[in-house]
Amino acid sequence: MLHPANPAHPAHPAKKRGPLTKRAAALLSVATATVAAVVTSPAGAAPAAAAAPSAAPAAAALRWTGCATPRYPTLQCASLKVPLDHDRPGGRQISLALTRVPHTAATSQGPLLVNPGGPGGSGRALAGFVASALPKDVAAQYDVIGFDPRGVGKSEPTLDCGPGHFTPVRPDSVPLDAQTEQANLDRVKAFADSCQAKHADVLPYIGTVSAARDIETLRGALGAAKVSYFGYSYGTYLGAVYAKLHPDRVHRLVLDSVVDPGGVWYEDNLAQDQAFDARHKSFLAWVAQYDEKYGLGTDPAGVEERWYAMRDALRGTPAGGKVGPAELEDTYMPGGYYNGYWPVLAEAFSAYEVAKDPKPLVAAYERFGAVEPSAGNSYSVYTAVQCRDSAWPKDWNQWRADMWRTHAKAPFMTWNNAWYNAPCAFWKTEPLAAPDVSNASLPPALLLQATEDAATPFEGALSMKGKLKGSALVVEEGGGNHGVALSGNKCLDEKVAAYLRSGQASDATCPAQAAPKPTPATRAVPPTAGGTALHGLLGFRG
Repeated sequence: MLHPANPAHPAHPAKKRGPLTKRAAALLSVATATVAAVVTSPAGAAPAAAAAPSAAPAAAALRWTGCATPRYPTLQCASLKVPLDHDRPGGRQISLALTRVPHTAATSQGPLLVNPGGPGGSGRALAGFVASALPKDVAAQYDVIGFDPRGVGKSEPTLDCGPGHFTPVRPDSVPLDAQTEQANLDRVKAFADSCQAKHADVLPYIGTVSAARDIETLRGALGAAKVSYFGYSYGTYLGAVYAKLHPDRVHRLVLDSVVDPGGVWYEDNLAQDQAFDARHKSFLAWVAQYDEKYGLGTDPAGVEERWYAMRDALRGTPAGGKVGPAELEDTYMPGGYYNGYWPVLAEAFSAYEVAKDPKPLVAAYERFGAVEPSAGNSYSVYTAVQCRDSAWPKDWNQWRADMWRTHAKAPFMTWNNAWYNAPCAFWKTEPLAAPDVSNASLPPALLLQATEDAATPFEGALSMKGKLKGSALVVEEGGGNHGVALSGNKCLDEKVAAYLRSGQASDATCPAQAAPKPTPATRAVPPTAGGTALHGLLGFRG
């Protein structure tokens, strides 16, 4: 998603917080009480039946062909035609790229659609991952189906608004002077103008509601009376919008790392800025625990000062001619999504600050921050969806005031995130009104959320729970990763498996996985990090 001026960076000591267990329990009890007061079920009402959906006539033919990989030997691929404009079903058609791991059990619970977020994330690779990560008896009951949403990846047409938009070295994201601010404004305006020039014919139809209507077309093409859905990050919002449009078509609904549906999208990004700053402080405090390894000091505030000193130094001399302040933020932002990256990021930090060697920092940028050609597509769809989904301020003075106010409290990513989303201030396609996803017609949904998630802060899960009647929230207490199911937490994974088997779920708390340990610099990612494969698929800012 989502993601994301003071020339001097003062120390930013980590804020003390109360016990996480009490915090999560209190917030959850408030949300549960609110839901109970507003939408109380009739006395003795039973949960929605979990029987397998019956087949429905197919709306279109899907031709599945083998596209096996060594890891996923039963993987199949197909393409689906959908209307560009669902209000004109006989008009121009576009295509969605699909993958499938077929069910193997004698009795099937139907399709399980999976989405990795974004917006702009490709979901084709996620089908094989989910099918292999679930317990065999659960995966066997579902056709696990991945898809590239409209405009993404192998779907056609694909968007690519501004190749080279992230080419280093970009202007400093923090506009300490008018010249830097103007350089950033020129850059985001050029992207918005380029997108309009290249894709004006499709931009009005790139958005969450259109993507949700695609899911309904896919359901018909699969010949399924109902579908199940498993979405991460932005995928939670897409799933909630689909469920709002077609509640009677939902069999199971799993939402992991939940978008706050009440903040789509400007307010959600401001909340995200503060959460990322807190998560970055957690990383720096972790570095301080291992002074014998990294040599950056034992005081988290002092380590933070050194990180900002590194940022200031890169303004004058970018590392390797590639890593300036904006690229440094890009490099360390993934640590807010997944703490399995912390050892690599700490090694790069230490090498630059202590050993005066910029090469590991450049390598970390190339690993985590550098934008590959395919990312031009994902960012283009991200922008097109977010700018279309809801209204953004058009007065740059409001952006400027809001960002400086937030930056004063959360300097790590506020301005970086602002420029990432700023094309929406200059977007030509008129925005829609975000739908209210409140839903009292669904079977029980399962929500999963880490309390310290930066990309989708915890309060968003409480908001979604309050809107989905009968939903259950499983909290990863003390966890800070984004995307928590099927990433090695046995407690969470068991809750997901049980729900997909039976449709039954209840509020619960699971302990977070242990923080990583320092690893030799030769290792790209700790081999014991259970979430590495998942987070490679989810990507960043999604």
